[in-house]
Amino acid sequence: MNLNLRNAIIHNVTGNSQQELEATIVDAIQSGEEKMLPGLGVLFELIWQKASDDEKHEMLGLLETALKH
Repeated sequence: MNLNLRNAIIHNVTGNSQQELEATIVDAIQSGEEKMLPGLGVLFELIWQKASDDEKHEMLGLLETALKH
């Protein structure tokens, strides 16, 4: 992914409240548009980088379960 795109995405959500971040995520998922995927990827990258090992394990378990259905 282009580093400038990553930085632009981070810049666009920096300072947002939890409610604003949730609205951004929900909107991106509900829209189903392919162009939203890089933004979701950047947000997940930020979450992953800050997550503890236990949180990462929990996320991987949720992902594994979601992919089984």
